[in-house]
Amino acid sequence: MHQTNVLEYLEQTVTRLPDKVAYADETDELTFAQVYRESHAIGSALHRRGCYREPVAVFMRKQPRTVPAFFGCVYGGCYYVPLDEEMPLFRMELILRTLNARVMICDESTRETAGTLAFSGEIALYGDLASGSVEPEALAGIRARHLDTDPLYVVFTSGSTGVPKGVVANHRSVIDYIETLSETLGFSESTRFANQTPFYFDACLKELYPTVKFGATTYIVPKQLFMFPIKLVEFLNKYQINTVCWVVSALTMISSLGVLEKAVPRYLRTVAFGSEVFPIKQFRLWRQALPDAAFFNLYGPTEATGMCCWYKVDRDFALDEVMPVGRPFRNTEILLLTEQNTLAAPGEVGEICVRGASLTMGYYRSFDRTSAVFVQNPLNDRYPELIYRTGDLGRRNERGELVFVSRKDHQIKHMGHRVELGEIEVNVSTLDGVSSCCCVFDSEQDKIQLYYVGDLTPTELIPALRERLPRYMVPNAVIRLDKMPLTPNGKLDRKALEAQTQRKEN
Repeated sequence: MHQTNVLEYLEQTVTRLPDKVAYADETDELTFAQVYRESHAIGSALHRRGCYREPVAVFMRKQPRTVPAFFGCVYGGCYYVPLDEEMPLFRMELILRTLNARVMICDESTRETAGTLAFSGEIALYGDLASGSVEPEALAGIRARHLDTDPLYVVFTSGSTGVPKGVVANHRSVIDYIETLSETLGFSESTRFANQTPFYFDACLKELYPTVKFGATTYIVPKQLFMFPIKLVEFLNKYQINTVCWVVSALTMISSLGVLEKAVPRYLRTVAFGSEVFPIKQFRLWRQALPDAAFFNLYGPTEATGMCCWYKVDRDFALDEVMPVGRPFRNTEILLLTEQNTLAAPGEVGEICVRGASLTMGYYRSFDRTSAVFVQNPLNDRYPELIYRTGDLGRRNERGELVFVSRKDHQIKHMGHRVELGEIEVNVSTLDGVSSCCCVFDSEQDKIQLYYVGDLTPTELIPALRERLPRYMVPNAVIRLDKMPLTPNGKLDRKALEAQTQRKEN
């Protein structure tokens, strides 16, 4: 039977493995039966509140019970929107204003913060919702009306206007992604994941949904362990982790400090990575430490549901080479388009554009921004067909493999996250004592440099930015100028600042 709802994964697995641990951290664990029961109760509670086909904010610390909170929103016929305590309050309030949600699910650790937010809806405690009664008939009625094109979640990414963009994904694109990802990476009931990525990014899909699909287990890695790489490896070994799907910087933090010479994650058999270019020097250290493991380079934008391209490492690379991202998943096509909207020739650089069921629905309450990048396929003049223009540039090498080249605009990859430099600039510009500013990115040093004109000193400016921006968006260097360089037609001269940044590095 054709699958139309991600919850069917859970419903099929709970009958086989009710008592197996599904999600765990160092202090708590949930079996599939508990996930099933608590998510049903939350769905019923939302139904009693009259919530249906609307957003529900989930503001909980990263823990096993956050997952049934997500699933509970879906059982109630709604879609979940993850928030996190590491988000600045300013950013959370922008998101909540965009959502206009009626309910926010919190836990005891986030309850107090939630009360300080500009939120007029109901703040509901997870414990109260999850311990309530289940209404099977109501939930069955919700399921009967469900379509696979209904929204599943909204995750907010960086937006160039200063307002975060909410990417809306539906069940169809997520099921398509999980099926092909699982097939490619070889997940099974014996898979033991270690989750690294925050739950408010779509990267966590790689663990959360295959876990319920196969009856696997996901262990949530405490965030502080990423500052102590030997303890991190000890965690992986303690829980016999055999599969990680991490951003490159999380892996290079271990290898660059020489940890693999002292402690090896000996159970690891599948290592998937993405979001950044893996330096070959660091990759060699991993391959040397884990000669029997399979390594996968993944690529994909949030707007195309997680990852859409994969490459299983099958050869050695020179230190100055870039590892390819390979080929698209099944049911996805990558078009490399030139500026003339023609297909790029072999070896020619073009914009990476995605076609297929992996496309998300667009941006929440932002139809203009959606229509700017979810566009008619210029190669098809016969019927409507959307593609997503990623803004990434790529080329195909002599083997026909896709290779990422760079960003087309000022959207960058930093610390594993996509960042719009414009969003940083907008937030800086709102501060009293700043008259103008510009961010540039030094890709070689992986540093964001902020130039500004104003009365604030850099030591006054940085704490203010930390209150407004996620950690990965706070500039690495802040430089005050007497005046900004301008082009002959009066525009801010980014190229001059980029050249100045290069001179400083040299």
